[in-house]
Amino acid sequence: MTQTPAQTPLDAVRVPPAPRLGQGRRLLRALAIVSCAPYISLKIAWVAGSEIGIPEGSGLLDHRVQMAVVNSITVLMDAAVVVLALLLTQPWGLRVRSWLLAFPMWVATGLLVPIMVGFPLQLLVALGGGTTAQDAPKEPFLDEWVFGVVYSGFIVQGLTLGTLFVLYARGRWGHLWHGTVWDLPTAVTGPRMRATTLAGSVLALFPAVMHLLWAAGSTAGLSPAGLDQRTTDFYVLEGVRVLFVVLAVTGVLLLAFRRGPQLRVRTPLALGWVGSGVMGAWGGFMLLVTLMPEADPDKAATALMTLTYAGEMITGLLLATGIASFLRRRGA
Repeated sequence: MTQTPAQTPLDAVRVPPAPRLGQGRRLLRALAIVSCAPYISLKIAWVAGSEIGIPEGSGLLDHRVQMAVVNSITVLMDAAVVVLALLLTQPWGLRVRSWLLAFPMWVATGLLVPIMVGFPLQLLVALGGGTTAQDAPKEPFLDEWVFGVVYSGFIVQGLTLGTLFVLYARGRWGHLWHGTVWDLPTAVTGPRMRATTLAGSVLALFPAVMHLLWAAGSTAGLSPAGLDQRTTDFYVLEGVRVLFVVLAVTGVLLLAFRRGPQLRVRTPLALGWVGSGVMGAWGGFMLLVTLMPEADPDKAATALMTLTYAGEMITGLLLATGIASFLRRRGA
């Protein structure tokens, strides 16, 4: 007699019937897919050797092979948005294992949300007379229009993909975040989740302090090239990074220790999901950038910068592990 493989609690829950796809979801899916076109087109053009959007003298032209590899990877990452948009709006998407969907969505959330928050803030500051990265006296990098086109596309991707995921998750896993924090059984959090989230929260102090210092104007640990790039855009982004560390730690601690009796479960869960995603995904991306070989010692990342991004990534993963433990126990 054959036996079926054991399923995780989240996957063992009866999958609801696929909802009829309305015009709203069709439109969101189309917008998500179309918004990927500018970024993917530019990256493919650069891989093919085009210099569109790259001014003469840009450092990007000095590392052709390295940039071709990086651009190829980022093309695949943005193409994953197309796959996710289809998955979230097709009947077969409801049969995908939970972790196989949750992890790429967590990464996508972490990469897109800081742009959705930071780029509009940078534009507001620029309108108020702040110095932008494009206006700063430094070596050329990219034409200004590239930032507007690409980041606008990212914002559309974040809004559309995020909305589709919320609709999908509400239909498939909505029962996991019903009720208030006070109503959660003690067994749902458990000592393992509390220990993991507490350790992650303590470790988060280091990257939070470093980003706060840099946002306040400190030069501690910055490379010579990093000192030259301290424009208003830099300070805005560092402040945004601090904000998401606070949101992540607040969300997971509220869940793990059941604080805020009247607080709906979905609120700290959303804070922890978004905040940990930003820390894990952006911290990992920045760590990857700092570890790339750099011929110019002035442009090479310092040990303190590398430790900051590594700590940020590890902390984000720890906090996300706590959230996964909560969802898995509640699903059981």
